[in-house]
Amino acid sequence: MKSYIVTGTMLGKALSCDFLDADDYHSLSNRDKMRQGIALSDEDRMPWLEKIQESLRKRLLNGETVVLACSALRKQYREILRGSDPDYKPGSYTSCKVKFVLLEGTAEVIAARLQKRASEGEHFMPLTLLQSQFDLLHADECEKIFKISVVLSPEVIVNTILEMVTNSLNP
Repeated sequence: MKSYIVTGTMLGKALSCDFLDADDYHSLSNRDKMRQGIALSDEDRMPWLEKIQESLRKRLLNGETVVLACSALRKQYREILRGSDPDYKPGSYTSCKVKFVLLEGTAEVIAARLQKRASEGEHFMPLTLLQSQFDLLHADECEKIFKISVVLSPEVIVNTILEMVTNSLNP
């Protein structure tokens, strides 16, 4: 099983909420493109992000908490997801109900994990697209994105995320 799914499921359980995998929201054409080694364009990603935003918004409006694993690599993508919070005002990162955690790892570590997942038939994105993902990744310090090493155990990652979120809510 994908390590981020294990971690996300554990975090959801700790928060008594659902865990969602953004990969489940990709269209068949997006999945096919990635299988063929074709990087997605912003045009490809927008409907995907909008579907995720809609799902998150419904849950937030119902007062639910949710954990989502998503490669929201660019600020523009994260802004769409932050827009799930009906009270979000652009730039008001600390008061936004949508929080981001970046599981940081080197290209080598991520490549090894992706290769393992691909060999086990667990993912549709080939290793050849990894560099395009790193090229798109940009996290501004002003966004207050929580960062944690991906090489830590799922238990340590979950406990650290819980601590970070708790501390951010009770400064």
